Amino acid sequence: MDEKKIQELLEKVSCGGSTVAEALAELKNFPAEMLSCAHLDHHRRLRTGVPEVVYGENKNASQIADILKKLLQFSPAVMATRVSHAKGAAVCLELPGLVYHEAARMLTAQLAAIPPEGDGGAGLVLVLTAGTSDIPVAEEAYVTLRCLGNTVERFYDVGVAGIHRLLSRRDLLEKAGILIVVAGMEGALPSVVGGLVDKPIIAVPTSVGYGTGFGGIAALLGMLNSCAPGVAVVNIDNGFGAACMASRISKQINGHSGGV
Repeated sequence: MDEKKIQELLEKVSCGGSTVAEALAELKNFPAEMLSCAHLDHHRRLRTGVPEVVYGENKNASQIADILKKLLQFSPAVMATRVSHAKGAAVCLELPGLVYHEAARMLTAQLAAIPPEGDGGAGLVLVLTAGTSDIPVAEEAYVTLRCLGNTVERFYDVGVAGIHRLLSRRDLLEKAGILIVVAGMEGALPSVVGGLVDKPIIAVPTSVGYGTGFGGIAALLGMLNSCAPGVAVVNIDNGFGAACMASRISKQINGHSGGV
């Protein structure tokens, strides 16, 4: 449950649209609710601006569906990450209102339409990738940002092996208020972007690369050792974490919570 939903409930009681008993019934399992497989934190979005999100990697489809069903009672902004295609299809059969995002490996409620492209500004988050192989992690960030109510654009496959691709869209770099830069191999792209713009940059190392990449450790260390100031780094393949950080920065800059 988020601040908007609680405010609507209180206003209904205040104007006689709901009785106190009805409101109490709606709040009965707030802020926490115990299921057989999980202890749900319905209060999280109100506290942190980010709702409880289901990590689906080691949960079965039935567990994911049961949790999302309960979360949907309190907020339409539900997410499950690291969900395989098979589990995603099974959950969508049980909960037809959900959408499975193949590249991101995520389940969400139906996302709102993307606002018309404008001049950008502090509220626009731009997600970049060095290569096509980095897209799944970038899509996790993109879908998370959309679900949290942010305006997002994507610019993929613009790594340092062909730096002219990045430089051809300097206008897009300048338009964004926050940039998430996703890269594997040696992880050089965030440093390059950091030398071009004066915006917050969140770097995401990926596990893409050959043997000496050590599953993303080389990219992680390269980003942590960036000579470009203003680059923050999240964990390997953590597109979700980068999106949550970008959303919080946007909230502070723009003075709104975003979201559904």
